[in-house]
Amino acid sequence: MELPIKNKAGENLTVQQFSIKFINRIKNILLEIEVFLLHLVGHIPLHHLRRFFYRIAGIKIGRGSSIHMGTRFYDPVNISIGEDTIIGEDAVLDGRDKLVIGNHVAVATGAMFLNSQHEINDEFFSPSISPIAVEDYVFIGPRVIVQPGVRIGRGAIVAAGAVVTKDVPPFAVVGGVPAKIISERKIKDLHYKIGRARWFR
Repeated sequence: MELPIKNKAGENLTVQQFSIKFINRIKNILLEIEVFLLHLVGHIPLHHLRRFFYRIAGIKIGRGSSIHMGTRFYDPVNISIGEDTIIGEDAVLDGRDKLVIGNHVAVATGAMFLNSQHEINDEFFSPSISPIAVEDYVFIGPRVIVQPGVRIGRGAIVAAGAVVTKDVPPFAVVGGVPAKIISERKIKDLHYKIGRARWFR
């Protein structure tokens, strides 16, 4: 049975289609409320307390890792952060698909990991999602944007302001828009620790 309610294509929806859309809308509203609350949590000036709430929201955070103030999240349950990793102030961590950040990773201020984008050649400008993976001992510079579907290899360095649109090989140093290899990290036997986080950042 069709209802007098139309979809984006102008076609009438069936009761089943409407029910699915209605349930999805409710789920999205609840997710938006959760994301808003996490945004508020991001302004608590004590990283131990923020980390406690982030874990309750479903973000996997390894031992010794911290997330500085002002970080924004989109769908936290798909986000996993390894041990001894620091996420800088005002970062954006997109969990609409899997976002896995490894151990001993340093993410600088304002970096953005976006795993959802719109398909520009789709008639409805539909969104698509792809996972992002950041391996161990990576450094992500300030204001870097990492696009959907990218894997950044172990020990890689991404220079400030770069836009990463494709995979980065291990130990590569990349920069620019779009990011290109500009150098290679000389030391391959990495075993350092990022260290203790600032309590009030």
